[in-house]
Amino acid sequence: MPELPEVESVRRQLEPELTGRRVIKTWWDPHPAIPREFSGLELLTGRTIRSVGRRGKFMVAPLDEDLELIMHLGMTGSFRFDLDDPHVRARLDLDDGRVLSFRDVRRFGRMAVVEAGDYETIPTLKLLGPEPLSDEFDPSTFAASLRRTSSPIKPYLLSQRPVAGVGNIYADEALWLAKINPGSRAVGSKRARALHAAIREVLAAAIEREGTTFSDYAMVNGESGRNADFLIAYGRGDTPCPRCRTPLRKITLGGRGTTYCPKCQRR
Repeated sequence: MPELPEVESVRRQLEPELTGRRVIKTWWDPHPAIPREFSGLELLTGRTIRSVGRRGKFMVAPLDEDLELIMHLGMTGSFRFDLDDPHVRARLDLDDGRVLSFRDVRRFGRMAVVEAGDYETIPTLKLLGPEPLSDEFDPSTFAASLRRTSSPIKPYLLSQRPVAGVGNIYADEALWLAKINPGSRAVGSKRARALHAAIREVLAAAIEREGTTFSDYAMVNGESGRNADFLIAYGRGDTPCPRCRTPLRKITLGGRGTTYCPKCQRR
């Protein structure tokens, strides 16, 4: 599933193309795979897109009349202009003659128009923690949130509550960098601060490389992210740890595949 760096890379390409554009016509799949897959898109017609922002793994585009277009890529979603493809689930006809298509093979993505700031129907967005690259992601507050939970650290990160946008890939990477076992239930202040710094480091580097592509993720221009070759832990099970040469171990934790070093990532 695309995480913060991938969504941010898509946002950066969409924003200059959509800002100031008026939506002339909309179409969406009349047979949604999941409830509320496309919600309120009829409200887009005639509205102007003011900008394209991001909150965690969601793109949030303010519209006129105090509305917002929420976009989530799901597992396989992507946006492309003037695309003719059987997996297109929604289209936005724009006032410059182009058509923005949302393609989604697995159909876990979502688009919705809501009143600005009203995320009652999108609870994951409503409950997001602070943005990891913002000043709101404070190391002391982050450490305090880790002290309050009894959950293993990696599933807690994936809940999006202590920090927004960190998914399976970058949780593995940050925990390896901070030398913290993903199953640890006790992360003291010193290690919490190391993890805080590691989260920022791995996300910033991945954004610089426009995200990680394995199979489905692509940007609006059709290009892939360049971060896959730089991953250290995620997907590297049985390869030597770059720090201590111990083979990295892959387990399932909280229902998610998890790779870590059994020697230098301590509990």
